Amino acid sequence: MAMAPSPSLVQVYTSPVAVAVWEWQDGLGTWHPYSATVCSFIEQQFVQQKGQRFGLGSLAHSIPLGQADPSLAPYIIDLPSWTQFRQDTGTMRAVRRHLFPQHSAPGRGVVWEWLSDDGSWTAYEASVCDYLEQQVARGNQLVDLAPLGYNYTVNYTTHTQTNKTSSFCRSVRRQAGPPYPVTTIIAPPGHTGVACSCHQCLSGSRTGPVSGRYRHSMTNLPAYPAPQHPPHRTASVFGTHQAFAPYNKPSLSGARSAPRLNTTNPWGAAPPSLGSQPVYRSSLSHLGPQHLPPGSSTSGAVDCIICMEKLSAASGYSDVTDCKAIGPLAVGRLTKCSHAFHLLCLLAMYCNGNKDGSLQCPSCKTIYGEKTGTQPQGKMEVLRFQMSLPGHEDCGTILIVYSIPHGIQGPEHPNPGKPFTARGFPRQCYLPDNAQGRKVLELLKVAWKRRLIFTVGTSSTTGETDTVVWNEIHHKTEMDRNVTGHGYPDPNYLQNVLAELAAQGVTEDCLEQQ
Repeated sequence: MAMAPSPSLVQVYTSPVAVAVWEWQDGLGTWHPYSATVCSFIEQQFVQQKGQRFGLGSLAHSIPLGQADPSLAPYIIDLPSWTQFRQDTGTMRAVRRHLFPQHSAPGRGVVWEWLSDDGSWTAYEASVCDYLEQQVARGNQLVDLAPLGYNYTVNYTTHTQTNKTSSFCRSVRRQAGPPYPVTTIIAPPGHTGVACSCHQCLSGSRTGPVSGRYRHSMTNLPAYPAPQHPPHRTASVFGTHQAFAPYNKPSLSGARSAPRLNTTNPWGAAPPSLGSQPVYRSSLSHLGPQHLPPGSSTSGAVDCIICMEKLSAASGYSDVTDCKAIGPLAVGRLTKCSHAFHLLCLLAMYCNGNKDGSLQCPSCKTIYGEKTGTQPQGKMEVLRFQMSLPGHEDCGTILIVYSIPHGIQGPEHPNPGKPFTARGFPRQCYLPDNAQGRKVLELLKVAWKRRLIFTVGTSSTTGETDTVVWNEIHHKTEMDRNVTGHGYPDPNYLQNVLAELAAQGVTEDCLEQQ
């Protein structure tokens, strides 16, 4: 079985170059590496167009694989969508680019393969090949692939793969061939870390990787995620925080009453009248909103950051609602954070959300009620094993496996009734099996139950719409390297992910309530 890595194998990969492996995904979600020769051709084309992306052009071209291997003549890779397209059948497959250190198995041209039912040899995905090579180098003759999400063991002595459930065996072999291509890690101008276009890194910024830090090592992470700016709304800056109007003006013809929150009253106490505006208690009695009197410091020159109008003026949403219970000048203040907004604006914000009984202050992100998300149905599994993570050599490792199938979007999703895709599942994520890692695990379980880990949207990596993407809670998807910033060591990760969970309303208080 796997042993803890020796110190010589636990190191941060800081070289400006890496080994690139391109892989395609079959219909069962398994990744298959292209040959080293084909990868060299793809990488050469990619590097040229990647440079254009951060320069004068964009990733607007396709890569014909037949130029590298005549047997692949029907296939092209479309870079803007990160898909492999078969021209004679129209079949589309997801592709990905995986970076490895130069001393890794792909860097040395080592490929592990298993014997399929038709007698042909099929290569394991590159990360499995590298993991097998590491374990064999450490003297482990029996390697469990559970840390990578597979239900198999590989016996190096007998060269067999065994299904741990059915005990079915297959032959495996180790092949040495040409090394996979060495490439330069490209970062966009002004970016000091390693470049990345994954949805985890771009979820907080539509304009590219976060600058000023080494990707997921978020030393200066704020207490809540930075708001995103739709192109049609203006934003103004107050100090270090951004005020913004995040919502389209919806049709609120059906929004005739204020939401009923599923927790204690977030509003101030007894509501006085606001000038000539009457207080409509029929629908707000449950909330008991505190209307701010005219002439108060808050209701004067301060903007409502939802509609960007003055609090002393009518709500910017008063022209799109026929709600009779709330006047256009009605203003309320949230009790915990004391931020004030037009009540119609808060109603618009609520009606554009999940309508789950929770409300999140658009200014400081304080959550009232229990926030839930739009994560599709799936399964979260947890395993433990003894191998240590780099930077956490004093404990074992927790493996989280998320599984979400393709499905149909519900009413809470962007396009109800339309199919959504779930690329790259099952997804494996890693935590150190120490006190803080276990706390993060329990909070992630809460976030999973509240449907906050994933959502349905547009992938920042591939541009694909109506697909399952990460939802602003970063996960470590690589175990033993930090080439792309998705692995270990990362001394700031656990503290940062706790802050991200708290920004979603998932804190230690949630564990005490269970």
